[in-house]
Amino acid sequence: MDLRIFTEPQQGASYDDLLRIATATEQLGYDAFFRSDHYLVMGDGDGLPGPTDAWTTLAGLARETERIRLGTLVTSATFRHPGVLAIQVAQVDQMSGGRVELGLGAGWYGREHEAYGIPFPEKRFGLLTEQLELVTGLWATPTGETYDFAGRHYTLTDSPALPKPTQQVAVRDGARVPGAAGVPVIVGGNGPRRTPALAARHASEYNAAFPEIADIAPAFARVRAACEEIGRPADDLTYSVALVLCVGADEAQLARRAQAIGREVDELREHGVAGTVSEAVDRLGALAEVGVQRVYLQVLDLADLDHLDLVAREVAPQLG
Repeated sequence: MDLRIFTEPQQGASYDDLLRIATATEQLGYDAFFRSDHYLVMGDGDGLPGPTDAWTTLAGLARETERIRLGTLVTSATFRHPGVLAIQVAQVDQMSGGRVELGLGAGWYGREHEAYGIPFPEKRFGLLTEQLELVTGLWATPTGETYDFAGRHYTLTDSPALPKPTQQVAVRDGARVPGAAGVPVIVGGNGPRRTPALAARHASEYNAAFPEIADIAPAFARVRAACEEIGRPADDLTYSVALVLCVGADEAQLARRAQAIGREVDELREHGVAGTVSEAVDRLGALAEVGVQRVYLQVLDLADLDHLDLVAREVAPQLG
């Protein structure tokens, strides 16, 4: 099972804070460092020193790390034109030597759009659908050829479709092969029909973000069924979840960590990878049994590097 560190910088983090976490992520043997893509604090915090841009952050980390994968969970389709996003992600992929992954979603937090003057249409699934088509289509266009797209939301004419990511895109019959080489694309959400269909068509990975534990297996089953409907092997996708992390060497340490992030221990045990070391191992083992191949561990206290060290030393080695 892949363990990835997932951060929420909009809650209050500078680039240097994120660099410390990413460096620890790499040194401790985790698979990847991911971050959310938001521009406004959620809840009662002040969010100081203010938001950091996801792809600017990942560009910096691309040059300051060597091994870990880097990506977003998830970039909002409302934030960037897909042509610009394709250029940004391809460039950061080049800067990292081919370690970037793109999580892309429809966007949901209206207040951050109001705060920074970003349009937030009521219906956004069409934006996401066209963005997935466009971004992957631009990357799949052979060098020297041009790309055209005429949709409801976007029109591209004679695009040179450059630059290309370092991770080469696999193409069959003129179209990108989902899940085969290229920048991995992550699609997530809990919708019963449209999201599974979108993941089956475009994604390398399907992610269930903060689900009820009992809902994970049914969500994965819907994505597998959507793959089968279009003739794609369901095992082409990686199946992942994002869950809050709160593990203590003993009950006292667990309680302190829960208090530091403003959560209750019992609630964390129910919904996250939380508890003592043995409880965390059991939770991850149970997730593996229902098909989870990768877990994004949401780290909310970015100052507590000992937390990451504990999980790397005591939990990860027991996963097999």
